[in-house]
Amino acid sequence: MTDNPSRATNDLPPAWQPAAVEAELYQRWVDAGYFTADAASAKPAFCIVIPPPNVTGSLHMGHALEHSLMDALTRRRRMQGYEVLWLPGMDHAGIATQNVVERELAGEGRSRHDLGREAFVERVWRWKAESGGMILNQMRRLGDGVDWSRERFTMDAGLSRAVQTIFKRLYEDGLIYRAERIINWCPRCHTALSDIEVEHSDDEGELISVRYGDGDGAIVVATTRAETMLGDTAVAVHPDDDRYRHLIGTEVALPLTGRVVPIIADDHVDPEFGTGAVKVTPAHDPNDFEIGRRHDLPALTIMDERGVITAHGPFEGLDRFEARPAVVAALREQGRIVAEKRPYVHAVGHCSRCDTVVEPRLSLQWFVKVAPLAKAAGDAVRDGRTTIHPAALAQRYFDWVDNMHDWCISRQLWWGHRIPVWYGPNEKVVCVGPDEQPPEGDGWEQDPDVLDTWFSSALWPFSTLGWPSRTADLDRFYPNTVLVTGYDILFFWVVRMMMFALYAMDDVQPFHHVYLHGLIRDAHGKKMSKSRGNAIDPLDWLDRYGADATRFTLARGANPGGDMALADEWAAGSRNFCNKLWNASRFALMNGATVAQPLPARDRLTDADRWILDGVDALVSEVDQLFEDYQFAKLCELLYHFTWDEFCDWYLELAKVQLAEGGARADSTRLVVGHVLDTLLRLLHPVIPFVTDVLWKSLTGNESLVIAAWPTASGTEPDTAAAGRIAAVQRLVTEIRRFRSDQGLKPGQRVPARLSGMDTADLTAHAAAVASLARLERPDESFTASATLEVGGITVELDLSGAVDVEAERKRLAKDLAAAEKELAQTEAKLGNPQFVDRAPAEVVAKIKARHEQAAADIKRIGARMEALAGERSLRGDGIA
Repeated sequence: MTDNPSRATNDLPPAWQPAAVEAELYQRWVDAGYFTADAASAKPAFCIVIPPPNVTGSLHMGHALEHSLMDALTRRRRMQGYEVLWLPGMDHAGIATQNVVERELAGEGRSRHDLGREAFVERVWRWKAESGGMILNQMRRLGDGVDWSRERFTMDAGLSRAVQTIFKRLYEDGLIYRAERIINWCPRCHTALSDIEVEHSDDEGELISVRYGDGDGAIVVATTRAETMLGDTAVAVHPDDDRYRHLIGTEVALPLTGRVVPIIADDHVDPEFGTGAVKVTPAHDPNDFEIGRRHDLPALTIMDERGVITAHGPFEGLDRFEARPAVVAALREQGRIVAEKRPYVHAVGHCSRCDTVVEPRLSLQWFVKVAPLAKAAGDAVRDGRTTIHPAALAQRYFDWVDNMHDWCISRQLWWGHRIPVWYGPNEKVVCVGPDEQPPEGDGWEQDPDVLDTWFSSALWPFSTLGWPSRTADLDRFYPNTVLVTGYDILFFWVVRMMMFALYAMDDVQPFHHVYLHGLIRDAHGKKMSKSRGNAIDPLDWLDRYGADATRFTLARGANPGGDMALADEWAAGSRNFCNKLWNASRFALMNGATVAQPLPARDRLTDADRWILDGVDALVSEVDQLFEDYQFAKLCELLYHFTWDEFCDWYLELAKVQLAEGGARADSTRLVVGHVLDTLLRLLHPVIPFVTDVLWKSLTGNESLVIAAWPTASGTEPDTAAAGRIAAVQRLVTEIRRFRSDQGLKPGQRVPARLSGMDTADLTAHAAAVASLARLERPDESFTASATLEVGGITVELDLSGAVDVEAERKRLAKDLAAAEKELAQTEAKLGNPQFVDRAPAEVVAKIKARHEQAAADIKRIGARMEALAGERSLRGDGIA
């Protein structure tokens, strides 16, 4: 990875136009093989496997954030000389994909049952080939530097083999079993759901208090699901609750059923909640199921997989939501209703795919016995084999792995990895591995269920590298270096990958590091959603602002583990940053900036040269450390301000003066400008790869920044004296500019001025630079100072006679005052709104407070200037001025 001497070419168009460049440039990177990893390379390995997006999915802001961060990490390591594998792929997304194809069939007037299982699965494969994987092309638009030659799919042949292999191993080790348990059930999709496939919302319902029994033996329970009382097999109270101690061990009549149920004591009951007595329905509530197991209660299933009541009696055949009011009406008729609360808002689980209310249901399913696997996953983080970033989220990880319940892995679908178990005569059960033939003969049938999508994706960090075969990729790139994912799937995916990888890979952890990013919210801190109308489409940003601006905006907001607020104006600001970098580079090239080593000796350089070189040296070290700590927001902020403020706004302005001197001074300036720009483009490339690659190739004439070397600090001792003098120049120029603005001078308007005390301040060598940056000109013999200011021991005298149009300036100030007052009112309104202050992210509130303070300061400053103008106009009217 060597760079040639500079062959700068000033062939840049006037403006950066990402839409005209990005697609072609990306394809050139891919065709050149820059992203293709070589398992035989002797370089140190760096590996990230992409969290596989659903095959049905389209790029959303969460993807865009995650991919921008992963790409930044891989691009930097590639430049540092690592053999980088960023492995792409997709998840087969069982429920989501099956629903898509079933909707297509419904449009044709057919169902999957009309096709049959085999034909339906073929139809899904055809849909994938024709319509699936749209997100992969969108990843290209974002600039993902993935190794497309290694693209994987959770149902491709290799990964299917891995699924079958680990299932059999777990089964034979007694870590997979089949049993009746309470699971999340979708009555519309007709399948069990994982917890992540259930979305909870606060829904309006009812809380009904019902009296069971009569007289001294009566007891009152409360329920939001009255229809489930048909399946009650007990009433439970806390053993220490004196109100009910005398009833423990007795029986009570269950209304509407003709049955009696026992009153039992169980520590799970909260005596402070409701009446302190709870109905126990083991077949339709997870907590009740556990109570039932402890007390050996029967579990009565009173509704089928469609949510239709199956209990004998007048409610049989009713949908659950039809049965609920019918049961309440019947109880009311018997005088059993003690209290009714409507509306009663409570959390209700919905299927994430179809929004149907989920039903807890007792069902025969396959489970993973997680206890030993979870312990191993906890140990790997506790002993430091895997480090979680930020460290504060490690406790959340431990909360999950230390308290896991067995994992339901079976789904009642046709699309997915079918469970490799066959049932035969005489209750024989055979689990079949990938190289084994299933049993033949009459009476043998394969289990109809498929595995939870998370089962196959839990194998992702090693199955994608060739496991169970011992491949070169597996030897080279396992463990993965880092996993980048959202904290919201810490349990659902990260923990499960840790469990399965440690089990399959002989206790070797799947990742050295796990970096957890936050969720994306709108500018007011609210969760983005289509229903709220506040969702931002990353494809829209790519069209309007370009990939670099989109990526920079996302990375600049990515604090480890913290949620991120987004708004269009921030993307526009990132686009402006890219434009600023483009314009600065064009200026540098038009003025002959070159990249060559070595740089001129330090004693031949100006204060400004030494200051910017020392600054970029420190920048390299700081950016390196922030990358190592996954502090994307901080490193982007650092790069933004150094590039915009230090390099563009200060050094290039100082360089203009040096270039105008010509000769050796101009030659050394061109080298310094070229060196600093070269370094900045390299440092920025991981986050904004397109614009930096175009600019760097024009600056250096080399092949591509993608394969250029990452910059390193020179190790030169910084010149603090030069830095002090430049800081003094900056203070002086800033104060003069502020004074000029307050006096209403136009930015480019030059005024005669005299500077005194420059020699004492050791700034004589910078007089020309101050005059150039502050738009001052040498006074003539008629010079009369009409204004004076003191800055750090330097006296600045200016002749402003005739320089200010008082009436025009008064109008301008009035306009500025109105804008400042409007800003003050708007920020006061936001800060006075408790909902905004309490709910918005802290950084958003801080920005509003800063805007409020600035508006107040502007009003004070503008008011003072208007008073001064009024006095000046009065004096001129009296003929004194």
